[in-house]
Amino acid sequence: MTMGKIIFYEDKNFQGRSYECMSDCSDMTSYLSRCHSCRVESGCFMVYDRPNFMGNQYFMRRGEYADSMSMMGMRDCIKSCRMIPMHRGQFRMKIYERENFGGQSNELMDDCENIQERYRMSDCMSCNVMDGHWLMYEQPNYRGKMMYMRPGEYRSFRDMGMSGTRFMSMKRITDM
Repeated sequence: MTMGKIIFYEDKNFQGRSYECMSDCSDMTSYLSRCHSCRVESGCFMVYDRPNFMGNQYFMRRGEYADSMSMMGMRDCIKSCRMIPMHRGQFRMKIYERENFGGQSNELMDDCENIQERYRMSDCMSCNVMDGHWLMYEQPNYRGKMMYMRPGEYRSFRDMGMSGTRFMSMKRITDM
């Protein structure tokens, strides 16, 4: 299994104190007072602007992010991060129109850029991820706020702290 590695820096352009991370970190403030740039050396990560994997989420793959706040439109520094394990094999997720797996449902095995066009669904407010790791987006064509979904049941996006509580497009996380 390939491990991920991300290095966070207090200041822009990889300056100031740094913190190297190879797994989940629920609160970076104990290592760095702030974080304004980072470098993903391997793997993929979700970073969050609040501790404990809360707040706005941003997906980061291998590369350099010299000014992570302005690049991602973050209002605040990165406060926590989660390593995304690479999934080999099929991807499967069932999406539901309403909370608690209610209303119309559809099963996805690949990316979907617009659930309204593909499935005639007006909303996606809960889901069950059976296989793989996914990114869900508030707007069609993989735009707007995103949320990282691991295998499991998600009865209500509202309970997970999402303001919009609905998603319109979904993408599999693959190691491209």
